[in-house]
Amino acid sequence: MVKRWVATIDLETLEVDYDPSFKFKCVENCGKCCYELEIPLRDEDIAKIEELGYNAWEFIDHEKLFYRGDKFLGYAIRKRPFDGACIFLDPETKRCKIYSHRPLACRLYPFIFVKHGKKMEIYVKEDSFCPGLSHPAGTPVTKEFLLKEYGDVIESYRRKVLG
Repeated sequence: MVKRWVATIDLETLEVDYDPSFKFKCVENCGKCCYELEIPLRDEDIAKIEELGYNAWEFIDHEKLFYRGDKFLGYAIRKRPFDGACIFLDPETKRCKIYSHRPLACRLYPFIFVKHGKKMEIYVKEDSFCPGLSHPAGTPVTKEFLLKEYGDVIESYRRKVLG
């Protein structure tokens, strides 16, 4: 995996240092990440999807497992057998059927958050299939962008770090 640093946020002060040359825009109705990525499901993701009335057996691929070292992290979201897309991607509109309840990995993509003490480094996965990377109409990864898109994720890390 090729990744590139795009920002660092201080979890105490919320000051952000960022790379102004990088911009991102999720291209509407693209759906390429829904075909290309294997998405890990956390217990919280499974519970949110079940709240919508889905049975876990419908959307969990129990044959695809995620580990960090020897620690089991979870299973993958199921893909459709006829085209290899996530089962929640509407094949006609290319929109997610569970968008407001989508897994954290979907929500964060293409960004990777890495905590180092009281700082959070943000990287971007440089996947060739993603047309939103360095998009000319994109947004830089500024403090405003981070708090708008990921404010709850950042706040959760702040609570863990600052107590």
